[in-house]
Amino acid sequence: MMTFKYPDIATQAISRILSEKRSAYNRNAALFDVQEPITSASPEVRQIIERVLQAEKDKLYMKTPRHINDDILRIVKEEVQSTTHH
Repeated sequence: MMTFKYPDIATQAISRILSEKRSAYNRNAALFDVQEPITSASPEVRQIIERVLQAEKDKLYMKTPRHINDDILRIVKEEVQSTTHH
């Protein structure tokens, strides 16, 4: 069995923030229920979601979008740093 280790404080903070208030997933959920995890998320998680969605939207025009994973990682790190510095 593989054990995951969190190497730094930022990774631990990311794990803590993103694991908050998980909702039960229902495969037969109505369309309006799709946004429930976003609306029930903490303000920090909502900020990450909004920034990631905007980054993805900004790349929609590209024929072959690149580096979205790097953008998402940067967004999460920035949000975690701003959260831990307050």
